[in-house]
Amino acid sequence: MMKFIAIIPARYASTRFPAKPLAMLGGRPIIERVYTQVAKAVDDVAVATDDERIFSAVERFGGRAVMTSTEHRSGTDRCYEAFCKMGGGFDAVINVQGDEPFIQPSQIEAVKRCFDDPSTDIATLVKPFSEQDGLAALENPNSPKVVVDASGHAIYFSRSVIPYLRGVERSQWLSRHTFYKHIGMYAFRADALREVTSLPQSSLELAESLEQLRWLQNGYKIGVGISDVETIGIDTPEDLVRAERFLAGQQSLG
Repeated sequence: MMKFIAIIPARYASTRFPAKPLAMLGGRPIIERVYTQVAKAVDDVAVATDDERIFSAVERFGGRAVMTSTEHRSGTDRCYEAFCKMGGGFDAVINVQGDEPFIQPSQIEAVKRCFDDPSTDIATLVKPFSEQDGLAALENPNSPKVVVDASGHAIYFSRSVIPYLRGVERSQWLSRHTFYKHIGMYAFRADALREVTSLPQSSLELAESLEQLRWLQNGYKIGVGISDVETIGIDTPEDLVRAERFLAGQQSLG
């Protein structure tokens, strides 16, 4: 049995939503809601932060926090520093975004199962687009798409719609093919995490501004878990308003 740890990178400074991890959602900080959900599905959880306010907030609700550098360019780099500071001891590290308070244990389990295949170095999660999502959602460049091979590994990630359906009206694409939306959760075998953090940016990564293309371009196998769960990520204050409504709906059902 592989032993997993989830690390949640959480920065205080954010252009679109400063102090986002500490914003309140249903009376609790967003970071606490993420932590609580993730803890249901892994052996251990830690928040990797560069800010004392977040560090203190995590300790107040009984979580584990690790202080990391303010210089990291990506959450992956921050995860690796935290992992090293904690002394390793795990087979794989799951990088969970700190703005996903509705992440479900089933989604984490789908990513973990990717490592049943020994060729998988890295794992991530996708959700099929539905016809109800509409063409605008499919064509949104802020929602990367993924093409998956027959063995469940990613072939390519793109901000463009992939694949292109030749000879089919665009209005019919969602009814004629299953397109996959990337959900930004990653898991790494410990050795792979160490290696990818030392790789220089690749030409495909620079072209699409997608970090995972650096890994693909360097030959790493990225396993893909599939989820039908819809969650709400929080990038802006407006998203927080939507999340409050979503939470209220969940509580009324529960």
